[in-house]
Amino acid sequence: MPSENGTRRVVIAAACTLLMLNLGTVYAWSFFQKPLCETYGWSNSQVVWTFSLAICFLGLSAAAGGLILPKSGPRPLALAGAVLFGSGYLLAALALQMHLLPLLYLGYGVVGGIGLGLGYVTPVATVSRWFPDHRGLATGTVVMGFGFGALLMSKVIAPFLLRSVGGDMVLAFTVMGVLFLALSLASAAFIRNPPAASPANATAGDLPDSDAATAGSRIASKSFVLMWLIFFCNIFAGIALIGFQSPLFQDVCAKYDPGLGRETLAGYGGTLIAASSVFNGIGRFLWGALSDRLGRLLAFRLILASQIAAFAVLMQTSHPWLFATLVCYILLCYGGGFGTMPSFVLDMFGARLMPAVYGTILTAWSAAGIAGPQLVAMMKDRFPGQPALASFYSFATAICFLGTGMLLSLFLKERRREPCCS
Repeated sequence: MPSENGTRRVVIAAACTLLMLNLGTVYAWSFFQKPLCETYGWSNSQVVWTFSLAICFLGLSAAAGGLILPKSGPRPLALAGAVLFGSGYLLAALALQMHLLPLLYLGYGVVGGIGLGLGYVTPVATVSRWFPDHRGLATGTVVMGFGFGALLMSKVIAPFLLRSVGGDMVLAFTVMGVLFLALSLASAAFIRNPPAASPANATAGDLPDSDAATAGSRIASKSFVLMWLIFFCNIFAGIALIGFQSPLFQDVCAKYDPGLGRETLAGYGGTLIAASSVFNGIGRFLWGALSDRLGRLLAFRLILASQIAAFAVLMQTSHPWLFATLVCYILLCYGGGFGTMPSFVLDMFGARLMPAVYGTILTAWSAAGIAGPQLVAMMKDRFPGQPALASFYSFATAICFLGTGMLLSLFLKERRREPCCS
């Protein structure tokens, strides 16, 4: 039986990671940001609202999914998320066909975002039950798939489809919708909780003192509020870059070498999305594993402090490859927050309350998903002929948020939990 459970949990972890890989394609949105602005005549702020709404509804639906998950089980929720996520791409294709920006918001932003949230919270909560002996490593590995989704989209799916259909965005979004619907449904079908009698289902987080608590009381606690704010600050800085990393990098490259053509610049932007997505994915695994050894709180402090230094240098550099290197490191730390937080919630609040508490803490993603990209969009629209100035103000704001997160972390006390069996 132990051997059978060991094999089964590896299969389920693989299915969870594949689902996350599909969902993570949302992080390649900046690949489409500039083409949509140029093709349809929309402003940066108008187009990026699509991405912001997707992240907003991701967090909100993850919070709702966390409350539903203990009653429904993971598979129905994952399947619902897969259907809505794929449908979001199909509705986006219809919106582009009709040149309707509100429908693009509704389809990709709202419907697709709800699918993202239901799909995201389920694998994380499920795999944490299967791997109580290596929580940080296991959840970090699964959410690593989400980080790698942008690589899949920016260097494989989107370029291949756009070349194949002659740049037809409508047809490209239609094919992506069908593809992601099929792959997400296939992976979601494998997701399930461990047997009730399995040692994998028993953790020190299910002690009687934890059972006496309610999710509402934990969510109202000082520890939760501080964790939410720290998480928000880290996400704000990273997601502001994610939403615009391609256009920002193209601006830097164009200033460094004015002779670069439009297609070359677009290729550079896509390459940065791909490279940073690798670091985003690795960061989820790396920081999640490191937090098992260092502690969750120290891991977050290192994540926040090192990014302050990275953004400070980013504000001053005009060299494309140094710029790209710093973006990749910031995305490593951004992903690290997502790789560390699931285990942090488990340690602080216990396994029984984990789905509800973790789902709720993802609303920090919702808030930051609006605030971060909208800040950069506002700066780019306000200083259209001064990209360096727009970037300077955006990066300075990111430093302020990271510093705030670092300060708040000093008021939080960590509670370590160890599995009762391994």
